[in-house]
Amino acid sequence: MTKKHVALLFGGNSSEHDVSKRSAQNFYDAIKATGKYEITLFAIAQNGYFLDPESSNRVLALEDEQPIVDAYMAKIDTTDPLARISALSEGGDFDIFFPVVHGNLGEDGTLQGLFKLLNKPYVGAPLRGHAVSFDKAMTKELLTVNGIRNTKYVVLDPKTAKEWTWEKVVAALGDIVFVKAANQGSSVGISRAKNAVEFEAALSDSFQYDYKVLVEQAVKGSRELEVGVIGNEEPIVSEIGAHTLPNQGSGDAWYDYNNKFVDNSDVLFEIPAKLPESVTNEVKDMAIQAYKVLNLRGEARMDFLLDENNVPYLGEPNTLPGFTNMSLFKRLWDYSDIDNVKLVDMLITYGFAEFEKNAQLSYQFVTLGEEKIGKFN
Repeated sequence: MTKKHVALLFGGNSSEHDVSKRSAQNFYDAIKATGKYEITLFAIAQNGYFLDPESSNRVLALEDEQPIVDAYMAKIDTTDPLARISALSEGGDFDIFFPVVHGNLGEDGTLQGLFKLLNKPYVGAPLRGHAVSFDKAMTKELLTVNGIRNTKYVVLDPKTAKEWTWEKVVAALGDIVFVKAANQGSSVGISRAKNAVEFEAALSDSFQYDYKVLVEQAVKGSRELEVGVIGNEEPIVSEIGAHTLPNQGSGDAWYDYNNKFVDNSDVLFEIPAKLPESVTNEVKDMAIQAYKVLNLRGEARMDFLLDENNVPYLGEPNTLPGFTNMSLFKRLWDYSDIDNVKLVDMLITYGFAEFEKNAQLSYQFVTLGEEKIGKFN
């Protein structure tokens, strides 16, 4: 049987560049272990250029990246309007793209638009699903309209932020809030504020990453929950995972970038999360509802906050969840009897199925014929 050819994309120009490399290593190993696919690697450098397969293999092997990028840039014609993606022509023909690009490009719909233009199958959500879900403000608006419980919030830009004093924030959202850049991932551009000084500092930090910032009510006494979702029209959910930090219940700790990807030695993980059956069912149901409302496909991770009364609030979706050794998404499926090798095979199968389904849609146009223009005064 001829093996299908997978183009594995990783890296990117976001703050999650290095996270993407770690995720890609695990996806590469799992795809290879299936024995069913040929794999060609394409790293996307921090300057946004796709690197050729030879250079990409070196990047994935964690060689010093900048000299590799410099050498590649020196041999291409950057005046070519297609120079940024010209490396794709060096990998032969592909059957499917497998993006592992966290943050910008990979999760905002940019790459999915390219895949659609190239008329190729790909793993994961379509352009609209990624773009809407990557914008935290748009996501919350859709969740709210569809009755999916989430925390109170306001959306600010540099102009409206000047109108929101700390006193106004407390009156609307309470005395502990989270400030988030609307279009970032992996807890980048996110801060917790408990007073006016921290609030102003948090706004300054978030506005580095986006001109739209979400200010969100904190859930006091919370536990953080994660659940994986995979599939297309009929998605399935993983076991629920919980993670807790010392002092998290008092609002003095939260699951930040460092906990996720650098040092989680102080984090207490629990899979499956010990929850009342009714809460378990509600969280899983909310995850499925959100997955469908946001038009997601392939894979996603849904993050929840559970308050002191065991009421779950949907935090946000992640349409291309981290797959590093420290990522809970990777472990959730192990506890759900779907190991990494089986998982990647399922994701690739979902990608082909979604492409074949969409190929049935008609894009025929009607010939206009001769124009007959009416009379104007």
